[in-house]
Amino acid sequence: MMDSLRLSVQHLASHGYLPSSLEYGFAFNAVLAGLIIGPVLGLLGTLVVVKRHAFFSEAVGHSALTGVAIGILLGESYSGPYGALFGYCIMFGLGLNYLKNRTGLTADTLIGVFLSLSLALGASVLLILAGRINVHILENVLFGSILTVTHTDIIVLAVVALLVTAPVILFYNAFMLASFNPGLAAVRQVRVKTLDYLFILLVTIVTVASVKVIGAVLVGALLVIPAAAAKIISRSLTMFVTLSTVFALVATLSGIIVPMELALPVPSGAAIILSAGVIFLSAVLARALIPSLKGSQ
Repeated sequence: MMDSLRLSVQHLASHGYLPSSLEYGFAFNAVLAGLIIGPVLGLLGTLVVVKRHAFFSEAVGHSALTGVAIGILLGESYSGPYGALFGYCIMFGLGLNYLKNRTGLTADTLIGVFLSLSLALGASVLLILAGRINVHILENVLFGSILTVTHTDIIVLAVVALLVTAPVILFYNAFMLASFNPGLAAVRQVRVKTLDYLFILLVTIVTVASVKVIGAVLVGALLVIPAAAAKIISRSLTMFVTLSTVFALVATLSGIIVPMELALPVPSGAAIILSAGVIFLSAVLARALIPSLKGSQ
C-alpha cells in the first residue's frame, strides 16, 4: 500500500502537480512522517501550553541524546536505538514527576537537576563511544534529518500517533479541568495525579518519536510554538485546538519541503521551527491589527 502511494506521489511530482522534491523516496518518507506527527504535536501542544510544561518537553528532547548514546553502547542499531531511547526518556519523565510529587520542589528546579545529570551522563557515554560512532549521527539526533527517516521510523510514528491521540481525545476535558482547577477536578472525582502521569508519559513518547524528524534540541519547540500562536488568536477552546493542530502541520510540512525545493543547507528540524516561528509572529501581528482578536484569550 505504501509503495503504491509512493509511486502515485512520485508520478504527480514528476508531472508538476506536486513539489518536484517528492520524486525522491527520502522526501516522500519525510513528508509522510510530517503528516503523521505534525497534527499530534499540535494537539498535545495545547495541553503543554495550558499546563505550562514547555520546559519539561525541552528537557525530554535533550535527554533523548543520552538515550541514543546508551542504546548504541548496548549494541542497538545506530539508525534507530528505540529500546534505550524510549526506555531512558520514559524513566526520565516519570521519575521527574514522581519526585516532584514527593519532594515538594517546583517542576523547573527538578527539571534543571534531571537535565544536568542526564546531559552529564550522555557526555560520559559519548566519550566512551568516541572511536565507534560517526559525529554526523549525533547531528541527526540533535537537529533532525529527513535523509534518515526510514519505513521503521514511519511505523513507529504511526503507532505513537495512535497511542497518544486516543487518550488525549478521550480525556481532553478532564486534562483541561485538572490543569485549570485541580481542586474542582478532584471534587468531580477526576484522578488528577493519574492524569498527570499519563500526560507526562504522552509528552515523553511523542517527543522521543519525533526526534528523527525534528531533532532532540528543537522538538519541544514544536509542541509549544504552534499552540502558543493558536492561543493568541483563539476565541474558543475548539478554535484553540484546531488552529494549533493546523499550525503544527503547516510548520512541519513547510519546514521539510521548502529547504528541499530551494536547495537550502538547513537541517529539517531548524527549518520546521523557523516555519513555526513565522506562524507565531504572524499570529502576534494579526492580534495587533485585527480588533476582534484582542479580546481572545
